[in-house]
Amino acid sequence: MVDADQTFVIVGGGLAGAKAAETLRAEGFTGRVILICDERDHPYERPPLSKGYVLGKEERDTVFVHEPAWYARNDIELHLGQTVDAIDRTAKTVRFGEDGTVVHYDKLLLATGAEPRRLDIPGTDLAGVHHLRRLAHAERLKGVLTSLGRDNGHLVIAGAGWIGLEIAAAAREYGAEVTVVEHGQTPLHGVLGPELGALFAELHREHGVRFHFGRRLTEIVGQDGMVLAVRTDDGEEHPAHDVLAAIGAAPRTALAEAAGLEIADAAHGRGVVVDERLRTSDPDIYAAGDVASFPHALFDTRLRVEHWANALNGGPAAARAMLGQDVTYDRVPYFFSDQYDLGMEYSGWAPAGSYDQVVIRGDAGKREFIAFWVKEGRVLAGMNVNVWDVTEPIQKLIRSRAQVNTENLANPHIPLEDLIP
Repeated sequence: MVDADQTFVIVGGGLAGAKAAETLRAEGFTGRVILICDERDHPYERPPLSKGYVLGKEERDTVFVHEPAWYARNDIELHLGQTVDAIDRTAKTVRFGEDGTVVHYDKLLLATGAEPRRLDIPGTDLAGVHHLRRLAHAERLKGVLTSLGRDNGHLVIAGAGWIGLEIAAAAREYGAEVTVVEHGQTPLHGVLGPELGALFAELHREHGVRFHFGRRLTEIVGQDGMVLAVRTDDGEEHPAHDVLAAIGAAPRTALAEAAGLEIADAAHGRGVVVDERLRTSDPDIYAAGDVASFPHALFDTRLRVEHWANALNGGPAAARAMLGQDVTYDRVPYFFSDQYDLGMEYSGWAPAGSYDQVVIRGDAGKREFIAFWVKEGRVLAGMNVNVWDVTEPIQKLIRSRAQVNTENLANPHIPLEDLIP
């Protein structure tokens, strides 16, 4: 039985929002829970969109966080295809939907996520230009890759980040020709640095992907509304039937900004500023997932993390904080990727300039190894490639902040657990 004395509103129907709603009920909250989602699909997880689902290895129904009947069964008032256009912090209301429905909240969670960055060049209005963020995007892209593979068509990908590389791998598995244009000198340069970025370039080249590093797209050339080619800033023209813009994502902060909530600067991800309890500058409004910029004591900085694990864990943490529980959100960032026969997991945070060496344990040539980003003997991050069941000790090493003998760190015969103080 729902107690209408308290109403918690969640804006955003992704993984963070859905898990927050689940946690509120699991923790015994009996008030109204209103979940507002601007997509018409029920809340779903995003990793399959560039992995199993787009490859046809996972069915559509497997991407959803809960079965559709779960929401009614748990008294979650789910509003699909509805956009929130205003928060009134004084009245503690949100306005949403075409009819301008207004609902009161006692606590509000912003889980509005992020949106793909757009290419600011001529030709982006052509029919063959794609982004990948939503289930509808993945469904469309799946059909495109099937056609390109069948017809030996060309896909040009702008950006060699995780989405760009995963779709490059998927496109090659379908049989499409793939060209990746990346302004950096290696794939994943900002995350892995040149040391490990080169490994991913080699992996994709072995599977027939063409790279153009240090280049940007300047124009998408079309005819009759269809893509014919792309041009790069070195004056070259590359054949293309379709183009995927995979140049990153920006947090969806417009609603928070309009409400006067504090927003982080560029150095801290431009997300909604929250404290360790995921509470914004308004004590009754919280933020979680891709949109939140939270303080992380372990790394002594403020982070905005776009990966699946942050939504999975951040939504529940915010829900518990909304219930008044003592919460400190300090999860070690974690993500994973699958490309061809390479599977990897990454834990930690080690942007360019933050580390002084990369230590390899195992055989990088065979792509069976663990890489550690180290500063003054302390492990900042670790990535295991085709080596499994090591995430826990890697994260414990990071959390320990202990100085580690790097020769022992590189020695695969010494268990990682033995290096944890």
